[in-house]
Amino acid sequence: MAAITATAPYAARDRDLTNRALVRGWLYVVVLVLFALVLVGGATRLTESGLSITEWQPIHGVIPPLNAAEWQEEFQRYQQIPQYTELNKGMSIEAFKSIFWWEWAHRILARSVGVVFALPLLFFWATRRIERGLGLKLVGILALGGMQGAIGWWMVASGLVDRVSVSQYRLATHLTLAALIFTATMVVARGLAPHSEPAADRSTQRLAGFIVLLALIQIYLGGLVAGLDAGMSYNTWPLMDGKLIPSDLLLLEPAWRNFFENPKTVQFVHRIGAYTVFLVALWQMIATWRRLPGTTHARRATLLFLLVVVQASIGIGALLMQVPLHLALTHQGFALVLLGFAAAHWRGTKGAYPLPTEVKVAS
Repeated sequence: MAAITATAPYAARDRDLTNRALVRGWLYVVVLVLFALVLVGGATRLTESGLSITEWQPIHGVIPPLNAAEWQEEFQRYQQIPQYTELNKGMSIEAFKSIFWWEWAHRILARSVGVVFALPLLFFWATRRIERGLGLKLVGILALGGMQGAIGWWMVASGLVDRVSVSQYRLATHLTLAALIFTATMVVARGLAPHSEPAADRSTQRLAGFIVLLALIQIYLGGLVAGLDAGMSYNTWPLMDGKLIPSDLLLLEPAWRNFFENPKTVQFVHRIGAYTVFLVALWQMIATWRRLPGTTHARRATLLFLLVVVQASIGIGALLMQVPLHLALTHQGFALVLLGFAAAHWRGTKGAYPLPTEVKVAS
C-alpha cells in the first residue's frame, strides 16, 4: 500500500502530460485550419470575390447552388449590388461562378473552424482532460470565433449598398480578430508544451510580448492597405513618391482620417510599422543574447529576427511588382507564420503552464 501511495503523484503527473499532449495536438490542428482560412480570405479579397454571396445563411449557406436555376437565382442577387452594376456589368455566369467559389470556400472553412474547435473541446471537457484554469481560455477563444462570424457578415454588408467593395475599417477589424484568435490558440498550445529552459527574466518576457503586439498592429495596418488597394500605387522602395517622407500625407480633414482613408498615408504608416518591427526584433535578439547567451530563448530571438527579414523582403518584392496575387498571398501567409512564432516565443519566455499535479520528491 505504501508503494502505491508513493507512486500515485507520478502516475497523476504522467496522466496530466498525456492529456496536455492530446489537447496541444488538437490546438495545433486548429492553428493550421485558421492559417488556411486566413489565406483563403486573402485570396477572396484580392480576387474581389467577397461580395459574390449577398446573404448570410449560417446553416443553409453550406449548400452551394446545385443546378442552373439555383445558379441563376444566386447571380441575380449579385446583379442587384453596386459592385456588379458599376464594375462587373455584363459579367458572364461562368465568371460569377469563379468568384462565388472563393467566397463559398472562405465561409465553409470558417464554419469548419467552429466544428474543429467546438466538438473536441466538448469531448475533452466531458472526459476531464481540460485543466483547471484552461477552460476559460478555450471558451474565450470559442467566443471570439463566434464574434468573428458576425463581424465577417458586418464587413460584407458594408459593400452591398452604396459601395463597390467592403469598408477598409471593417476588413482590417475582421483580419485582426482572425489574427488575435490565431495568436491566442498558439499561446495556449505553447503553454501546454514542455520547455527546455526555465522562464526568462521579466525584461525579456516583456520585449517578446511587445513584438507580438507590434505584429498584430502591423497586420491591422495591412488590412487597411488591402481595403484601400493602397499597395497598387507608389511601387518604389525605399523612396515613396520620390521621397523618404512623401508629401500630401494629411490632405483629408480632419487629419485623423488620413490614417484610415488616404491610401498614400496608410501605405506610408504600414512601411513605418515594418521598420519598427524590424528594429525591435533586432534589439530583442541582441538584448536576449546579452542577458541569456546560448539559451533557447536567445536562439528563438535570432530565428524571429530572421523571419522578420524574410517577411520584409516579401513585402518589398510584392510592392515593387505591384502586388501580384501569389506574392500578396505569400506576404499575408508569412505574416501569420511570423505572428505564430512570435506568440510561441513569447510564451516560451514565460515557461509552460504549471502542472495541476506537481511531483514532490522527499529530501
